[in-house]
Amino acid sequence: MSEDEEAALDETARKLFSGPIAFLKSAPGLQFLPDPSAPEVAFAGRSNVGKSSLLNKLTHRTGLARTSNTPGRTQELNFFDVGAPLRFRLVDMPGYGFAKAPKDVVRKWRFLINDYLRGRAVLKRALVLVDARHGLKDIDLEVMKMLDDAAVSYHLVLTKADKVKASELADVTARVAATAAKRPAAHPEIIATSSETGLGMEALRRAVVEAVS
Repeated sequence: MSEDEEAALDETARKLFSGPIAFLKSAPGLQFLPDPSAPEVAFAGRSNVGKSSLLNKLTHRTGLARTSNTPGRTQELNFFDVGAPLRFRLVDMPGYGFAKAPKDVVRKWRFLINDYLRGRAVLKRALVLVDARHGLKDIDLEVMKMLDDAAVSYHLVLTKADKVKASELADVTARVAATAAKRPAAHPEIIATSSETGLGMEALRRAVVEAVS
């Protein structure tokens, strides 16, 4: 991509994420999904990875996505419309891993996530959020394999990058990039972000718009 093309993409992303963004609906099951009338980008990650805070920072909103001190509060697929007229949708997925919920509920969430990721034709990319303090966990690798098997393109995004030293961030970024390089559906770029400082938000907005363009 040339510098002019990248600048144009940045400007498009800036306008879209500064413009109308609205909650559309929550889907507790596949039968409740909205009509596949626009491209979608899904946010996936462990329950305590800071997904809701990242979504709020990304969209310049304070309460678009619910944040909670209790991991696993998001139990449905939450859809947000971006642009007027509609350009694309963001999808906030149930967190996986440490959800404090009955096993049958967790199993239901897992099936919902799997079925959505594997069968949604308008899904252009998944963003797999990884806590920069911990790096990739086994559950992250499971989700990456599922995406690889389903041929769903995904981008690995480090969260809470402000919580680690620069040297530690460089190390975890290198390790995650090395893993991504071995995965058929993984994007090679690793984006380090912070919902506290705004680090990486421009790059993430650009990646989202590039995925749906």
